[in-house]
Amino acid sequence: MHILIATDGSLDPTTAADFASALAGADGSVTVLTMVEINRNMLRDLRSLFGERVVDTSHQDAEYVEMKPNTGTAVGADWPGDDEMLNRYLDDQKTLRTSDLVTALIAKGVTPEVTVREGEAASGIMTAISDLAVDVVCVGSHGKGLFEGLLGSISTKLARRSPTPVLIIR
Repeated sequence: MHILIATDGSLDPTTAADFASALAGADGSVTVLTMVEINRNMLRDLRSLFGERVVDTSHQDAEYVEMKPNTGTAVGADWPGDDEMLNRYLDDQKTLRTSDLVTALIAKGVTPEVTVREGEAASGIMTAISDLAVDVVCVGSHGKGLFEGLLGSISTKLARRSPTPVLIIR
């Protein structure tokens, strides 16, 4: 059985690992997925700022930008490129959001595949369900989204639309 655990980092790792390891069994597999929404206008802003001013190093995202002083308005020569910046950010978010869960799964004897995808959470998870041919999806009942109460939670959307069973974990 192939289990997909979709998390934004708010899912309790121990509880999720308990359920996923029991469902997967000895012959099953587990994939941990996190979806990251990226505002593409952010890249335009980063390009325009790169090389124009010094970043406040106390800011947690400064490591992604690493701006250098420059008086020009064009992207500086040190700009690694949009794709590289996005890949760095996605990799860091994957680690930040999934590391505790991966540790808990490994402690249960399960070695998960870990992946990050860019996009809106509910539709991205639905795409992953078909791409990865999963048998069960595990999600948390409450995520970090600010507007879930108004728009409907991701777990509710998945429970209504998923072609596979959805285990909603409190």
